[in-house]
Amino acid sequence: MQRSLYLDPAKCTGCLQCEMACSYEKLGEFNPSRSLIKVFTFHEEGRFAPYTCTQCDDAWCLRACPVDAITINLSTAAKVVNEAKCVGCKVCTIACPFGTVNYVHETGKVGKCDLCDGDPACARACPTEAITFIDANATGYERMRAFAEKSISAANATAS
Repeated sequence: MQRSLYLDPAKCTGCLQCEMACSYEKLGEFNPSRSLIKVFTFHEEGRFAPYTCTQCDDAWCLRACPVDAITINLSTAAKVVNEAKCVGCKVCTIACPFGTVNYVHETGKVGKCDLCDGDPACARACPTEAITFIDANATGYERMRAFAEKSISAANATAS
């Protein structure tokens, strides 16, 4: 069964445990500024939303890489950056429509979520289950459509 991260902003408290876990897993240090997952803060509403690479089926970052440094991990379906091949040209960062492939100044390469080889530290660390690692079929188009319809209904009710 293929699995993917499911991010539920309604459950996010902004605790940043996901960012801390990611940076520790990847770098061995607690440094949220170098995390591959970020929590966006909506100050006006007092809400938070975790975001990271969505591991797109049609990964623009992978297709854009001129040196084929981004490949697919066959067991997790994560799009993984091979640092030995990456030349730091940043073409993948431009190609990503979500802004989740980032240039890492310390290495001169790019970084993105690789699902921690099938055991994402961010999901393990999240105390509210705002980030979970679930069956990939449960995160698809129909779920997004249902969420959009719910949001439109709520907006219409508020406007009335």
